[in-house]
Amino acid sequence: MTQTPFDPFAPEYDRWFEAHRFAYQSEVEAVRRFIPSRGVGVEVGVGTGRFSEPFNICIGVEPSERMAAIARSRGIDVHISSAEKLPFGPENFDFVLMVTTLCFVENPMLALQEAARVLKPNGHLIIAIIDKESDLGKKYEAMKASDRFYKSAKFFSSQEIMGLLMSSGFSEIKSFQTIFFDPETMIAPDIVKEGHGEGAFVVLKGVKT
Repeated sequence: MTQTPFDPFAPEYDRWFEAHRFAYQSEVEAVRRFIPSRGVGVEVGVGTGRFSEPFNICIGVEPSERMAAIARSRGIDVHISSAEKLPFGPENFDFVLMVTTLCFVENPMLALQEAARVLKPNGHLIIAIIDKESDLGKKYEAMKASDRFYKSAKFFSSQEIMGLLMSSGFSEIKSFQTIFFDPETMIAPDIVKEGHGEGAFVVLKGVKT
């Protein structure tokens, strides 16, 4: 399979979560607000498994072989594929999780349509983003050209994600936010607040209708 931008830096990417543990803890707690208490889920763009592992999500999709290898070491069954072509039949899952995935896919709308296809009726799609309108989002956008991870990213605002969700057939959209300080200087986990517009890390949930 063609090498992805993350393949050469997979171990370095994974170590980021240890070096910035307070930001990571904050992000996990924000995602936790929308993880169902029961049901089978899949993480699309599972990366190294940092967001599947805390929630016992055992199935993932990831285009990077080296990222997938690290996720597999965490006990996750990873399928090598893209978000736009999920290797599952229709209505297989109770929820789909995407954490900072949409900014790297070639066709975000198709990725959401694929998520809807594999979700059961009334299933939940949970999307976490770095909001491009936040201070941190603007910082990442400004340094994209020289950043090995975000060089190819297309950042979204929360409002843009809400529009994509509605256009893909999702309703009852809700959001939570965290990361109100620069992860480089955090000395404790940030709070998680309902809504969006302040925090850099925003988690949105839509229900398949």
